[in-house]
Amino acid sequence: MILSAGLLALTSPALAASDNTPLVEIEVLDGGLTAHGTYMGALRLTLQDGWKTYWRSPGDTGIPPTFYWRGSRNVGELSITWPTPEVFMSAGYQTIGYHNQLVLPIEITPQKPNRPVRVKGRMELGICKDVCVPSELSFDHQLDPNAGRHPAISAAMASRPFSASEAGVQAATCLLSPTQYGMQVEAHITMPTAGGTEVAVIESGSPQIYAGETTAERSGDLLVATTEFLPATSGAFALDRSQLRITVLGSRIAVDIRGCTAG
Repeated sequence: MILSAGLLALTSPALAASDNTPLVEIEVLDGGLTAHGTYMGALRLTLQDGWKTYWRSPGDTGIPPTFYWRGSRNVGELSITWPTPEVFMSAGYQTIGYHNQLVLPIEITPQKPNRPVRVKGRMELGICKDVCVPSELSFDHQLDPNAGRHPAISAAMASRPFSASEAGVQAATCLLSPTQYGMQVEAHITMPTAGGTEVAVIESGSPQIYAGETTAERSGDLLVATTEFLPATSGAFALDRSQLRITVLGSRIAVDIRGCTAG
């Protein structure tokens, strides 16, 4: 099932594709049942040539994607796997995302085993080329438990970042320091280089806390990543080191580090 985007800010004919093809479409893919009784599916976004969309943490500018699952049926736990994104430079700003196509694998634990699972909702996202356009995509699909493995889902799963253990991370410690408006996090990560100029992203694990720009410096096997977290609303907040998520993007590999210890 393929559905087109409702473009919230599509006011200029120059933003439309020349052949009237939507700038972005969404399709729900079936991946069948896993050995432990969960459903595998995916959202596949297909963009017009040259257009890109954003990772869950979009970088200096951009619109982070959000998902709404209202209308879904028999959906208990739901886990999205993000493939390794690309780092783009545009007008001096660093953004992180994907171009042309994005497949987001979703593993769903049904509330009631052996009952149909319906995935329904919408995805709000930004897409960019020469201009940026906020978009809204709706989807509605009943998953097929008898579907076999889907090659696009398998490829997306294979392109996820390495875990800390897979990448040879020996230690990840975080020093927290109060700032005028928030909290600085300085992460010390002992790991082999990911290749080239490494980009680090530190996520708070809370939608009520957002991060500024993250800097990364390497000395031998030590990568130091630093960012400042600020509250989405006024008031004090606390950071839980175990919920911090550090992603290191390099030319050779990407690494997903879940949590850090006191440093």
